[in-house]
Amino acid sequence: MKLAIARLAEISPNPYVLLDTDLRLVWMNDAYLKVTMRNRADITGKTMFEAFPSDPQSESYRQLKDSLDTVLQTGEADEIALIRYDIARPDGGMETRYWSATHTPVRDEAGVLKFILQHTVDVTELQELRRMRDEMGVVRRAGAVQARNRDLARESRRLMELFYQAPGFVAVLAGPDHVFEMTNAAYLDLVGRDDILGQTVEQALPEVARQGFTEVLDRVYRSGEPYFGRREPVVLEARESGTAERVLNFIFQPIFEAENRVSGIMVQGYDVTEEVEYEQRQALLINELNHRVKNTLAVVQGLAQQTFRNVEGADAAIATYKARLQALAAAHGLLTESSWSPAQVNDVLRLTIEAAFGSFEDRVLLEGPDFLLSPEVALALTMIIHELTTNAVKYGALSNQTGTVSVSWTVEPGEECDALTLTWQERGGPRVEEPSRQGFGTKLINSGITSRRGTTVDIRYEPEGLVCVLEANLEPLAR
Repeated sequence: MKLAIARLAEISPNPYVLLDTDLRLVWMNDAYLKVTMRNRADITGKTMFEAFPSDPQSESYRQLKDSLDTVLQTGEADEIALIRYDIARPDGGMETRYWSATHTPVRDEAGVLKFILQHTVDVTELQELRRMRDEMGVVRRAGAVQARNRDLARESRRLMELFYQAPGFVAVLAGPDHVFEMTNAAYLDLVGRDDILGQTVEQALPEVARQGFTEVLDRVYRSGEPYFGRREPVVLEARESGTAERVLNFIFQPIFEAENRVSGIMVQGYDVTEEVEYEQRQALLINELNHRVKNTLAVVQGLAQQTFRNVEGADAAIATYKARLQALAAAHGLLTESSWSPAQVNDVLRLTIEAAFGSFEDRVLLEGPDFLLSPEVALALTMIIHELTTNAVKYGALSNQTGTVSVSWTVEPGEECDALTLTWQERGGPRVEEPSRQGFGTKLINSGITSRRGTTVDIRYEPEGLVCVLEANLEPLAR
Protein backbone atom coordinates (compact mmCIF):
# COMPACT_ATOMS: atom_id res chain seq x y z
CA MET A 1 0.00 0.00 0.00
CA LYS A 2 2.89 2.41 0.80
CA LEU A 3 4.39 1.76 -2.60
CA ALA A 4 1.04 2.35 -4.24
CA ILE A 5 0.61 5.71 -2.52
CA ALA A 6 4.15 6.76 -3.48
CA ARG A 7 3.46 5.72 -7.05
CA LEU A 8 0.25 7.72 -7.14
CA ALA A 9 2.08 10.83 -5.93
CA GLU A 10 4.78 10.25 -8.52
CA ILE A 11 2.37 10.15 -11.46
CA SER A 12 -0.02 12.83 -10.16
CA PRO A 13 -0.50 15.79 -12.54
CA ASN A 14 -0.35 18.10 -9.51
CA PRO A 15 3.14 19.34 -8.53
CA TYR A 16 4.45 17.99 -5.20
CA VAL A 17 7.77 18.42 -3.41
CA LEU A 18 8.96 17.04 -0.05
CA LEU A 19 11.21 19.14 2.20
CA ASP A 20 12.99 18.06 5.39
CA THR A 21 13.12 20.22 8.48
CA ASP A 22 16.15 22.02 7.08
CA LEU A 23 13.99 22.93 4.06
CA ARG A 24 16.04 20.68 1.76
CA LEU A 25 14.31 19.15 -1.26
CA VAL A 26 14.39 15.37 -0.73
CA TRP A 27 11.77 14.29 -3.24
CA MET A 28 9.62 15.78 -6.00
CA ASN A 29 7.35 14.34 -8.68
CA ASP A 30 7.61 14.83 -12.42
CA ALA A 31 4.83 17.43 -12.45
CA TYR A 32 6.87 19.58 -10.05
CA LEU A 33 9.99 19.31 -12.24
CA LYS A 34 7.97 20.24 -15.29
CA VAL A 35 6.33 23.33 -13.81
CA THR A 36 9.61 24.57 -12.29
CA MET A 37 11.66 23.77 -15.42
CA ARG A 38 14.27 21.83 -13.37
CA ASN A 39 16.05 18.46 -13.41
CA ARG A 40 15.79 16.19 -10.39
CA ALA A 41 19.55 15.86 -9.98
CA ASP A 42 20.06 19.66 -10.04
CA ILE A 43 17.80 20.45 -7.11
CA THR A 44 17.66 17.33 -4.94
CA GLY A 45 19.51 17.94 -1.68
CA LYS A 46 19.43 21.72 -2.04
CA THR A 47 17.42 23.98 0.20
CA MET A 48 14.35 25.63 -1.24
CA PHE A 49 16.07 29.01 -1.47
CA GLU A 50 19.22 27.48 -3.03
CA ALA A 51 17.19 25.70 -5.67
CA PHE A 52 15.03 28.74 -6.26
CA PRO A 53 16.95 31.86 -5.20
CA SER A 54 15.06 35.00 -4.11
CA ASP A 55 16.12 38.28 -2.56
CA PRO A 56 15.79 37.89 1.23
CA GLN A 57 14.37 41.45 1.36
CA SER A 58 11.65 40.73 -1.16
CA GLU A 59 8.00 40.08 -0.44
CA SER A 60 8.25 36.74 -2.29
CA TYR A 61 11.00 35.44 0.00
CA ARG A 62 9.19 36.67 3.14
CA GLN A 63 5.86 35.04 2.24
CA LEU A 64 7.37 31.62 1.45
CA LYS A 65 9.77 31.62 4.43
CA ASP A 66 7.04 32.67 6.88
CA SER A 67 4.71 29.91 5.70
CA LEU A 68 7.36 27.19 6.00
CA ASP A 69 8.46 28.46 9.42
CA THR A 70 4.84 28.41 10.59
CA VAL A 71 4.58 24.69 9.79
CA LEU A 72 7.89 23.96 11.55
CA GLN A 73 6.93 25.95 14.64
CA THR A 74 3.27 24.98 15.00
CA GLY A 75 3.15 21.56 13.34
CA GLU A 76 0.03 22.78 11.56
CA ALA A 77 -0.60 23.10 7.83
CA ASP A 78 -0.37 26.54 6.23
CA GLU A 79 -1.54 28.02 2.92
CA ILE A 80 -0.40 30.77 0.63
CA ALA A 81 -3.35 31.86 -1.47
CA LEU A 82 -1.26 33.87 -3.94
CA ILE A 83 2.44 34.52 -4.15
CA ARG A 84 4.55 35.99 -6.89
CA TYR A 85 7.73 33.96 -7.04
CA ASP A 86 9.86 34.42 -10.13
CA ILE A 87 12.02 31.49 -11.24
CA ALA A 88 14.97 31.12 -13.60
CA ARG A 89 14.46 29.74 -17.05
CA PRO A 90 16.91 27.20 -18.55
CA ASP A 91 18.40 30.01 -20.65
CA GLY A 92 19.24 31.95 -17.49
CA GLY A 93 16.50 34.57 -17.78
CA MET A 94 13.91 35.16 -15.09
CA GLU A 95 10.24 34.38 -15.61
CA THR A 96 7.42 35.95 -13.67
CA ARG A 97 5.26 33.31 -12.01
CA TYR A 98 2.32 33.37 -9.61
CA TRP A 99 1.65 30.39 -7.32
CA SER A 100 -0.82 29.07 -4.82
CA ALA A 101 0.82 26.73 -2.28
CA THR A 102 -0.20 24.41 0.56
CA HIS A 103 2.38 23.28 3.15
CA THR A 104 1.37 20.12 5.02
CA PRO A 105 3.41 18.62 7.94
CA VAL A 106 4.48 14.94 7.59
CA ARG A 107 5.19 13.07 10.90
CA ASP A 108 6.82 9.73 11.67
CA GLU A 109 5.18 6.91 13.64
CA ALA A 110 6.12 8.68 16.89
CA GLY A 111 4.39 11.84 15.73
CA VAL A 112 7.59 13.81 15.24
CA LEU A 113 7.62 16.31 12.37
CA LYS A 114 9.99 14.96 9.74
CA PHE A 115 8.98 16.54 6.44
CA ILE A 116 6.85 19.27 4.84
CA LEU A 117 4.85 18.36 1.75
CA GLN A 118 4.39 21.32 -0.57
CA HIS A 119 1.55 21.16 -3.06
CA THR A 120 2.03 24.06 -5.43
CA VAL A 121 -0.16 25.27 -8.30
CA ASP A 122 1.00 27.59 -11.06
CA VAL A 123 -1.76 30.28 -11.32
CA THR A 124 0.18 32.60 -13.58
CA GLU A 125 -2.32 32.38 -16.42
CA LEU A 126 -5.22 33.00 -14.04
CA GLN A 127 -3.43 35.99 -12.57
CA GLU A 128 -2.72 37.31 -16.06
CA LEU A 129 -6.39 37.01 -16.91
CA ARG A 130 -7.28 38.88 -13.71
CA ARG A 131 -4.70 41.53 -14.54
CA MET A 132 -6.10 41.85 -18.07
CA ARG A 133 -9.60 42.16 -16.63
CA ASP A 134 -8.43 44.94 -14.33
CA GLU A 135 -6.62 46.59 -17.19
CA MET A 136 -9.75 46.37 -19.29
CA GLY A 137 -11.62 48.01 -16.42
CA VAL A 138 -9.07 50.78 -16.43
CA VAL A 139 -9.41 51.06 -20.19
CA ARG A 140 -13.18 51.21 -19.91
CA ARG A 141 -12.94 53.86 -17.22
CA ALA A 142 -10.46 55.78 -19.33
CA GLY A 143 -12.83 55.48 -22.29
CA ALA A 144 -15.70 56.75 -20.16
CA VAL A 145 -13.58 59.68 -18.99
CA GLN A 146 -12.56 60.39 -22.56
CA ALA A 147 -16.21 60.26 -23.66
CA ARG A 148 -17.16 62.67 -20.88
CA ASN A 149 -14.31 64.92 -21.90
CA ARG A 150 -15.57 64.86 -25.49
CA ASP A 151 -19.07 65.72 -24.25
CA LEU A 152 -17.65 68.56 -22.16
CA ALA A 153 -15.67 69.79 -25.13
CA ARG A 154 -18.79 69.75 -27.32
CA GLU A 155 -20.76 71.51 -24.59
CA SER A 156 -18.01 74.10 -24.22
CA ARG A 157 -18.04 74.72 -27.97
CA ARG A 158 -21.84 74.98 -27.88
CA LEU A 159 -21.73 77.49 -25.02
CA MET A 160 -19.09 79.50 -26.85
CA GLU A 161 -21.28 79.53 -29.98
CA LEU A 162 -24.26 80.73 -27.93
CA PHE A 163 -22.08 83.35 -26.27
CA TYR A 164 -20.80 84.59 -29.62
CA GLN A 165 -24.30 84.66 -31.15
CA ALA A 166 -26.02 86.34 -28.16
CA PRO A 167 -28.23 89.24 -29.36
CA GLY A 168 -26.98 91.59 -26.66
CA PHE A 169 -23.35 92.72 -26.63
CA VAL A 170 -21.07 90.88 -24.16
CA ALA A 171 -17.40 91.28 -23.29
CA VAL A 172 -15.22 89.84 -20.52
CA LEU A 173 -12.47 92.03 -19.11
CA ALA A 174 -9.66 90.42 -17.09
CA GLY A 175 -7.60 91.90 -14.29
CA PRO A 176 -7.31 95.42 -12.89
CA ASP A 177 -6.19 96.79 -16.28
CA HIS A 178 -9.43 95.56 -17.94
CA VAL A 179 -7.91 93.43 -20.70
CA PHE A 180 -10.36 92.10 -23.31
CA GLU A 181 -10.48 88.34 -22.77
CA MET A 182 -13.70 87.45 -24.64
CA THR A 183 -16.14 89.31 -26.87
CA ASN A 184 -19.15 88.27 -28.89
CA ALA A 185 -20.19 89.33 -32.39
CA ALA A 186 -22.63 91.98 -31.14
CA TYR A 187 -19.89 93.71 -29.14
CA LEU A 188 -17.45 93.72 -32.06
CA ASP A 189 -20.21 95.08 -34.29
CA LEU A 190 -20.99 97.80 -31.74
CA VAL A 191 -17.40 99.08 -31.46
CA GLY A 192 -16.65 98.51 -35.15
CA ARG A 193 -13.40 96.58 -34.52
CA ASP A 194 -12.36 92.95 -34.44
CA ASP A 195 -8.79 93.05 -33.10
CA ILE A 196 -9.30 94.10 -29.47
CA LEU A 197 -8.65 90.76 -27.70
CA GLY A 198 -5.58 90.98 -25.47
CA GLN A 199 -5.73 94.78 -25.33
CA THR A 200 -6.84 96.94 -22.44
CA VAL A 201 -9.96 99.08 -22.78
CA GLU A 202 -7.75 102.17 -22.89
CA GLN A 203 -5.68 100.70 -25.72
CA ALA A 204 -8.54 99.28 -27.78
CA LEU A 205 -11.16 102.00 -27.18
CA PRO A 206 -9.42 105.26 -26.22
CA GLU A 207 -12.60 107.26 -26.91
CA VAL A 208 -14.42 105.21 -24.26
CA ALA A 209 -11.61 105.88 -21.78
CA ARG A 210 -11.82 109.63 -22.49
CA GLN A 211 -15.52 109.55 -21.58
CA GLY A 212 -14.73 108.29 -18.08
CA PHE A 213 -15.79 104.67 -18.37
CA THR A 214 -12.40 103.29 -17.27
CA GLU A 215 -12.83 105.10 -13.95
CA VAL A 216 -16.22 103.41 -13.59
CA LEU A 217 -14.60 100.01 -14.37
CA ASP A 218 -11.90 100.71 -11.77
CA ARG A 219 -14.57 101.46 -9.17
CA VAL A 220 -16.45 98.25 -9.96
CA TYR A 221 -13.23 96.21 -9.76
CA ARG A 222 -12.26 97.70 -6.39
CA SER A 223 -15.68 97.64 -4.74
CA GLY A 224 -17.16 94.47 -6.22
CA GLU A 225 -20.41 96.39 -6.78
CA PRO A 226 -22.04 96.28 -10.25
CA TYR A 227 -22.70 99.43 -12.23
CA PHE A 228 -25.93 99.86 -14.19
CA GLY A 229 -25.93 102.21 -17.15
CA ARG A 230 -29.40 103.19 -18.32
CA ARG A 231 -29.74 104.96 -21.63
CA GLU A 232 -26.24 106.37 -21.43
CA PRO A 233 -24.89 108.12 -24.54
CA VAL A 234 -21.54 106.73 -25.68
CA VAL A 235 -19.41 108.07 -28.54
CA LEU A 236 -17.64 105.28 -30.48
CA GLU A 237 -15.04 105.73 -33.20
CA ALA A 238 -15.43 102.77 -35.53
CA ARG A 239 -12.61 102.41 -38.04
CA GLU A 240 -14.79 102.08 -41.11
CA SER A 241 -17.94 104.03 -40.30
CA GLY A 242 -16.33 106.80 -38.27
CA THR A 243 -17.60 108.48 -35.11
CA ALA A 244 -21.13 107.65 -33.98
CA GLU A 245 -23.10 108.35 -30.83
CA ARG A 246 -24.99 105.37 -29.45
CA VAL A 247 -27.39 105.08 -26.51
CA LEU A 248 -26.80 101.97 -24.39
CA ASN A 249 -28.37 100.04 -21.56
CA PHE A 250 -25.60 98.02 -19.91
CA ILE A 251 -24.17 96.54 -16.73
CA PHE A 252 -20.59 96.22 -15.51
CA GLN A 253 -20.82 93.01 -13.47
CA PRO A 254 -17.81 91.99 -11.32
CA ILE A 255 -16.57 88.40 -11.74
CA PHE A 256 -15.68 86.72 -8.44
CA GLU A 257 -13.20 83.91 -7.87
CA ALA A 258 -11.99 82.17 -4.71
CA GLU A 259 -12.23 84.07 -1.41
CA ASN A 260 -14.68 86.51 -2.97
CA ARG A 261 -11.89 88.17 -4.94
CA VAL A 262 -12.74 90.12 -8.10
CA SER A 263 -10.80 88.79 -11.08
CA GLY A 264 -12.52 90.64 -13.90
CA ILE A 265 -15.66 92.35 -15.16
CA MET A 266 -18.39 91.19 -17.51
CA VAL A 267 -19.86 93.90 -19.73
CA GLN A 268 -23.36 93.11 -20.97
CA GLY A 269 -26.07 95.23 -22.54
CA TYR A 270 -28.14 96.35 -25.49
CA ASP A 271 -27.98 99.16 -28.01
CA VAL A 272 -31.23 101.14 -27.55
CA THR A 273 -30.33 104.00 -29.89
CA GLU A 274 -33.12 103.26 -32.37
CA GLU A 275 -35.63 102.84 -29.54
CA VAL A 276 -34.71 106.22 -28.06
CA GLU A 277 -34.80 107.90 -31.47
CA TYR A 278 -38.24 106.37 -32.12
CA GLU A 279 -39.55 107.65 -28.79
CA GLN A 280 -38.21 111.10 -29.51
CA ARG A 281 -39.89 111.13 -32.92
CA GLN A 282 -43.11 109.84 -31.35
CA ALA A 283 -43.03 112.51 -28.65
CA LEU A 284 -42.48 115.18 -31.29
CA LEU A 285 -45.44 113.90 -33.33
CA ILE A 286 -47.68 113.67 -30.25
CA ASN A 287 -46.79 117.20 -29.19
CA GLU A 288 -47.53 118.40 -32.69
CA LEU A 289 -50.83 116.50 -32.65
CA ASN A 290 -51.74 117.96 -29.25
CA HIS A 291 -50.91 121.45 -30.50
CA ARG A 292 -53.13 121.00 -33.54
CA VAL A 293 -55.98 119.49 -31.47
CA LYS A 294 -55.88 122.46 -29.09
CA ASN A 295 -55.85 124.88 -32.00
CA THR A 296 -58.78 123.02 -33.59
CA LEU A 297 -60.75 123.08 -30.33
CA ALA A 298 -60.04 126.80 -29.99
CA VAL A 299 -61.26 127.38 -33.54
CA VAL A 300 -64.40 125.32 -32.86
CA GLN A 301 -65.01 127.26 -29.67
CA GLY A 302 -64.54 130.57 -31.51
CA LEU A 303 -66.88 129.51 -34.30
CA ALA A 304 -69.57 128.52 -31.82
CA GLN A 305 -69.26 131.82 -29.94
CA GLN A 306 -69.36 133.84 -33.18
CA THR A 307 -72.31 131.82 -34.50
CA PHE A 308 -74.50 132.16 -31.41
CA ARG A 309 -73.43 135.55 -30.07
CA ASN A 310 -76.49 137.29 -31.47
CA VAL A 311 -78.85 134.49 -30.52
CA GLU A 312 -80.98 135.59 -27.61
CA GLY A 313 -80.58 133.40 -24.48
CA ALA A 314 -77.64 131.41 -25.92
CA ASP A 315 -75.10 132.48 -23.28
CA ALA A 316 -75.79 129.52 -20.98
CA ALA A 317 -75.59 127.03 -23.84
CA ILE A 318 -72.30 128.54 -25.06
CA ALA A 319 -70.87 128.35 -21.53
CA THR A 320 -71.83 124.67 -21.28
CA TYR A 321 -70.40 123.98 -24.72
CA LYS A 322 -67.12 125.71 -23.83
CA ALA A 323 -66.87 123.70 -20.59
CA ARG A 324 -67.28 120.45 -22.51
CA LEU A 325 -64.58 121.47 -24.98
CA GLN A 326 -62.28 122.35 -22.09
CA ALA A 327 -62.88 118.94 -20.50
CA LEU A 328 -62.08 117.28 -23.80
CA ALA A 329 -58.91 119.39 -24.12
CA ALA A 330 -57.86 118.46 -20.57
CA ALA A 331 -58.29 114.77 -21.38
CA HIS A 332 -56.20 115.19 -24.52
CA GLY A 333 -53.55 116.91 -22.42
CA LEU A 334 -53.45 114.01 -19.94
CA LEU A 335 -53.07 111.46 -22.73
CA THR A 336 -50.42 113.55 -24.45
CA GLU A 337 -48.33 113.60 -21.28
CA SER A 338 -48.36 109.79 -21.31
CA SER A 339 -47.68 109.66 -25.07
CA TRP A 340 -51.18 108.35 -25.65
CA SER A 341 -50.50 105.26 -23.61
CA PRO A 342 -53.10 103.87 -21.16
CA ALA A 343 -54.05 106.25 -18.32
CA GLN A 344 -54.96 105.51 -14.70
CA VAL A 345 -58.66 105.71 -13.73
CA ASN A 346 -57.79 107.86 -10.70
CA ASP A 347 -55.89 110.38 -12.86
CA VAL A 348 -58.76 110.68 -15.35
CA LEU A 349 -61.32 111.27 -12.58
CA ARG A 350 -59.23 113.76 -10.63
CA LEU A 351 -58.33 115.85 -13.68
CA THR A 352 -61.92 115.94 -14.97
CA ILE A 353 -63.54 116.82 -11.63
CA GLU A 354 -60.97 119.51 -10.88
CA ALA A 355 -61.53 121.05 -14.32
CA ALA A 356 -65.29 121.44 -13.61
CA PHE A 357 -65.36 122.00 -9.85
CA GLY A 358 -61.88 123.08 -8.80
CA SER A 359 -59.97 121.63 -5.86
CA PHE A 360 -62.47 119.28 -4.29
CA GLU A 361 -60.57 118.31 -1.11
CA ASP A 362 -63.08 116.44 1.12
CA ARG A 363 -66.11 117.08 -1.09
CA VAL A 364 -65.35 114.26 -3.53
CA LEU A 365 -64.00 110.87 -2.42
CA LEU A 366 -62.23 108.69 -5.01
CA GLU A 367 -61.77 105.03 -4.09
CA GLY A 368 -60.73 102.12 -6.29
CA PRO A 369 -57.80 99.99 -7.51
CA ASP A 370 -55.06 101.10 -9.88
CA PHE A 371 -56.28 100.32 -13.37
CA LEU A 372 -55.24 101.48 -16.83
CA LEU A 373 -57.73 102.70 -19.41
CA SER A 374 -57.07 102.81 -23.13
CA PRO A 375 -57.01 106.34 -24.66
CA GLU A 376 -60.43 105.72 -26.27
CA VAL A 377 -62.04 104.71 -22.96
CA ALA A 378 -60.29 107.50 -21.05
CA LEU A 379 -61.76 110.16 -23.39
CA ALA A 380 -65.27 108.67 -23.11
CA LEU A 381 -65.07 108.48 -19.32
CA THR A 382 -63.83 112.07 -19.20
CA MET A 383 -66.94 113.36 -20.97
CA ILE A 384 -69.27 111.30 -18.75
CA ILE A 385 -67.62 112.42 -15.50
CA HIS A 386 -67.63 116.02 -16.74
CA GLU A 387 -71.41 115.87 -17.24
CA LEU A 388 -71.96 114.27 -13.82
CA THR A 389 -69.74 116.86 -12.14
CA THR A 390 -71.41 119.76 -13.95
CA ASN A 391 -74.87 118.50 -12.97
CA ALA A 392 -73.72 118.07 -9.35
CA VAL A 393 -72.37 121.65 -9.33
CA LYS A 394 -75.59 123.05 -10.79
CA TYR A 395 -78.28 120.96 -9.16
CA GLY A 396 -76.79 118.25 -6.94
CA ALA A 397 -74.50 117.62 -4.00
CA LEU A 398 -71.84 120.12 -5.10
CA SER A 399 -74.32 123.00 -5.41
CA ASN A 400 -74.16 123.76 -1.65
CA GLN A 401 -71.43 123.84 0.98
CA THR A 402 -72.06 120.47 2.63
CA GLY A 403 -72.90 117.90 -0.03
CA THR A 404 -70.42 115.17 -1.00
CA VAL A 405 -69.80 112.84 -3.91
CA SER A 406 -68.39 109.31 -3.62
CA VAL A 407 -66.82 107.81 -6.76
CA SER A 408 -65.80 104.15 -6.41
CA TRP A 409 -64.84 101.53 -8.94
CA THR A 410 -63.98 97.84 -9.07
CA VAL A 411 -62.39 95.67 -11.74
CA GLU A 412 -63.01 91.97 -12.31
CA PRO A 413 -60.33 90.47 -14.61
CA GLY A 414 -61.53 88.04 -17.25
CA GLU A 415 -59.95 85.86 -19.94
CA GLU A 416 -61.33 87.88 -22.86
CA CYS A 417 -62.08 91.23 -21.21
CA ASP A 418 -62.14 93.07 -17.89
CA ALA A 419 -65.37 94.12 -16.22
CA LEU A 420 -65.23 97.69 -14.90
CA THR A 421 -67.95 98.88 -12.51
CA LEU A 422 -67.92 102.60 -11.56
CA THR A 423 -70.41 104.09 -9.10
CA TRP A 424 -71.11 107.86 -8.76
CA GLN A 425 -73.12 108.56 -5.59
CA GLU A 426 -74.20 112.00 -4.32
CA ARG A 427 -75.28 112.79 -0.76
CA GLY A 428 -76.14 115.95 1.20
CA GLY A 429 -77.41 118.07 -1.69
CA PRO A 430 -80.90 119.37 -2.47
CA ARG A 431 -83.70 116.84 -2.67
CA VAL A 432 -83.57 115.07 -6.01
CA GLU A 433 -86.45 114.63 -8.40
CA GLU A 434 -86.38 112.88 -11.75
CA PRO A 435 -86.37 115.44 -14.57
CA SER A 436 -89.35 115.60 -16.88
CA ARG A 437 -87.19 115.57 -20.00
CA GLN A 438 -83.79 114.17 -20.94
CA GLY A 439 -81.10 116.72 -21.89
CA PHE A 440 -77.98 116.27 -23.97
CA GLY A 441 -75.82 115.60 -20.88
CA THR A 442 -78.02 112.69 -19.80
CA LYS A 443 -77.98 111.29 -23.34
CA LEU A 444 -74.18 111.54 -23.37
CA ILE A 445 -73.99 109.64 -20.06
CA ASN A 446 -76.37 106.96 -21.30
CA SER A 447 -74.24 106.46 -24.42
CA GLY A 448 -71.76 104.66 -22.17
CA ILE A 449 -68.01 104.35 -22.04
CA THR A 450 -67.47 102.21 -25.13
CA SER A 451 -69.67 100.75 -27.82
CA ARG A 452 -67.29 97.96 -28.79
CA ARG A 453 -68.44 95.54 -26.09
CA GLY A 454 -71.33 97.54 -24.68
CA THR A 455 -71.91 99.53 -21.51
CA THR A 456 -74.73 99.32 -18.99
CA VAL A 457 -75.72 102.68 -17.45
CA ASP A 458 -78.10 102.83 -14.46
CA ILE A 459 -79.10 106.37 -13.31
CA ARG A 460 -81.22 106.46 -10.19
CA TYR A 461 -82.75 109.74 -8.98
CA GLU A 462 -82.93 108.88 -5.29
CA PRO A 463 -84.29 111.67 -3.03
CA GLU A 464 -81.11 111.84 -0.94
CA GLY A 465 -78.86 112.07 -4.01
CA LEU A 466 -78.20 110.96 -7.59
CA VAL A 467 -76.67 107.51 -8.13
CA CYS A 468 -75.10 106.51 -11.45
CA VAL A 469 -73.65 103.04 -12.00
CA LEU A 470 -71.57 102.36 -15.12
CA GLU A 471 -70.68 98.78 -16.06
CA ALA A 472 -68.40 98.21 -19.04
CA ASN A 473 -66.54 95.28 -20.58
CA LEU A 474 -63.16 96.58 -21.67
CA GLU A 475 -60.71 95.24 -24.23
CA PRO A 476 -57.65 93.38 -22.84
CA LEU A 477 -55.54 96.30 -24.10
CA ALA A 478 -56.96 98.36 -21.25
CA ARG A 479 -55.30 96.18 -18.61
